[in-house]
Amino acid sequence: MMSKQTKAIFGDFQTPIELTRDVVELVLASDAAFAAVVEPTCGVGSFLLATSERLGPAASYFGFELNPCYVKACQDAVGNAGIEAQIQQQDFYEMDWKTLFARLPARVLVIGNPPWVTNAALGAMGGDNLPVKSNFQGHNGFAAKTGKANFDISEWMLIQLLESLRGRPATLAMLCKTATARKVLRHAWRNNFDLGRCSLHVIDAARHFGVSVNACLLLAHTGVSNGDQRATIYQDLSFAQPLQVMGMVSGELVSDTTAYLELRDLDGVEYRRWRSGVKHDAARVMELERVAGGYRNGLGETWPLEPDFVYPLLKSSDLANGRLSPRRYVLLTQSRVSDDAAEIETLAPATWSYLHDHCAAFDARGSSVYANRARFAMFGVGPYTFAPWKVAVSALYQDLRFQAIGSLDDKPVVLDDTCYFFPCQSRQEAEFFASLLNAETGQRFLRSLIFFDSKRAITIDTLRRIDLLKLAERLGQRKQAAAYLVDAPFEKGAQQMLLFDEQETYRV
Repeated sequence: MMSKQTKAIFGDFQTPIELTRDVVELVLASDAAFAAVVEPTCGVGSFLLATSERLGPAASYFGFELNPCYVKACQDAVGNAGIEAQIQQQDFYEMDWKTLFARLPARVLVIGNPPWVTNAALGAMGGDNLPVKSNFQGHNGFAAKTGKANFDISEWMLIQLLESLRGRPATLAMLCKTATARKVLRHAWRNNFDLGRCSLHVIDAARHFGVSVNACLLLAHTGVSNGDQRATIYQDLSFAQPLQVMGMVSGELVSDTTAYLELRDLDGVEYRRWRSGVKHDAARVMELERVAGGYRNGLGETWPLEPDFVYPLLKSSDLANGRLSPRRYVLLTQSRVSDDAAEIETLAPATWSYLHDHCAAFDARGSSVYANRARFAMFGVGPYTFAPWKVAVSALYQDLRFQAIGSLDDKPVVLDDTCYFFPCQSRQEAEFFASLLNAETGQRFLRSLIFFDSKRAITIDTLRRIDLLKLAERLGQRKQAAAYLVDAPFEKGAQQMLLFDEQETYRV
């Protein structure tokens, strides 16, 4: 019996036979002319068994598995079922899949359930069953440092399989996280894999695997020239109830192609630069509650800190739930990322003592973004942090509600790094832009770009795509928007490219 740790390292989610039968039923409903069936990470062989029940001896069966216990169990299972199958112990990463597919008869079905563990989680558990490191996602150095280079092992596996199937008419049917399916399709479409009809079919991962994650069956057809770069999402293992169609438009993946194409003119200039909130990675020390005698931290300590470097704080949960009166405070050690925090010693000696008394919390911060920075360094701080008003949104909730955020006790309210915002000069300005973004047109455009089942559904890259001036024009408020956007002192950004003529048209 495998331990929990071992199961996790192998990404072990053995597929219940009833689910494999439902998957096979869907795959073969419209096309059963397969000469070969391959299960690349076959485990105990559930998909080989379910497929053989339908195709019988008309197809050849191949299973590959790293775990020797599962290899034996799979061999026994297919043998007891009277199936002639080639089952062998094989490391996925050392297998020459392209050569295998080339020697198989035409019309291959590649089916299964690859590991659902990420490379970072696998490494943290001490597992070494990882692909050779490569920047296959194409992220830059900072993106890699901040987590974008983390990926599901199945993402790498599925991309390798699709790459190996190029030029061959085949069907790939794989269970995976929904986010993984999207990343795989985006990679395939961006790199001109010859994919034809694709679809995602939502499954209940809690019911089948006991995990709380959005998952699906990814169904893709290869060997199709001039394929359509779209995929329909269905709410179950059928083609009866489509939810929406995602796809690539102008080189970018959008969640709802119909809505996006209707509103694509709003995809334009970032006139106000969106920012993420303050990042410190020391919440128990840096986030405070105001009490009699000073401020209490997350360790239960009360310190008589000077108010100079303490600011009211809102977090994602506050924005999403409409709690706009701050209950917490945050200690800001810098006004800019480049600042030397040593000035605190002179200006606020009690605060300086507090920081040094808790220096271990800062020294223990694991993120590489703090390497070669000042001991008490923060990120997400700049002149925009101290703007008197902001338009802000939570990055972690499905409630896409924009809030006008002001000041408290003559201090600007600060947001944490689970929020995004842009600065404004006045309440009227912040409320004006929040109302634009909350209007049905703005919401539909943003929702056409957002995949709400992602860990951080709302990203700064998505927000930067909405053109506030064009949105205002659609809503009949272009003149007021232009007046705000042409006179913005907080950023040297796109608003400085506005050139107005007598008809109040603009160009960039």
